[in-house]
Amino acid sequence: MTEAPRLRRARIAASASFAAYVAVIVGANWMIGHVGTPIPGAHVLPVGFGLEAPSGVYLAALAFVARDVLQRVGGARAGVAAILVGAGISAFVASAHLALASGATFLLSETCDFLIYTPLQKRNFPLAVVASGVVGDLVDSTVFLTLAGIPLAVALPGQLLGKLWVMLLGGLLAAWLRRFPLFATPARSLSVSATPA
Repeated sequence: MTEAPRLRRARIAASASFAAYVAVIVGANWMIGHVGTPIPGAHVLPVGFGLEAPSGVYLAALAFVARDVLQRVGGARAGVAAILVGAGISAFVASAHLALASGATFLLSETCDFLIYTPLQKRNFPLAVVASGVVGDLVDSTVFLTLAGIPLAVALPGQLLGKLWVMLLGGLLAAWLRRFPLFATPARSLSVSATPA
């Protein structure tokens, strides 16, 4: 594949990943306020083993996967931009308090992602998705529930389990995506010239 079509495909993939990441951030925040059984500060859904979690848990976990795919094809700056856009839109579909808690938490988990996913993806993309997701899950869940005012004793175990299910599927998705040339290596800046390096 010549450089110009490769760059065009990378931009399309980055744009689609960006849109998916924003959509799952907004969707997770909307679900917490509208779907499931109400508890103080949220609505909950079952996640297995008799546990429940805030209903946005499944989309929030999918956000970790979307973030890693976006970083793979669009770079780290695109991930941070998507968080800011997602938090801004969330203020219109959820409470401002929840949108702020979500945005701050995603930015914090993005920092953890830089420390784990970014270096690891060069050696093993699927493992990087799962490992960064598990660490991000613990940090993200604890901080988000605290900032959102959702009782940790009620929601943390279920939140961790619910996200783990989705992240394991994300690792399988990453293994499948890695077969395609576009996902085979981490992104270089999409602003580079079309001349080969």
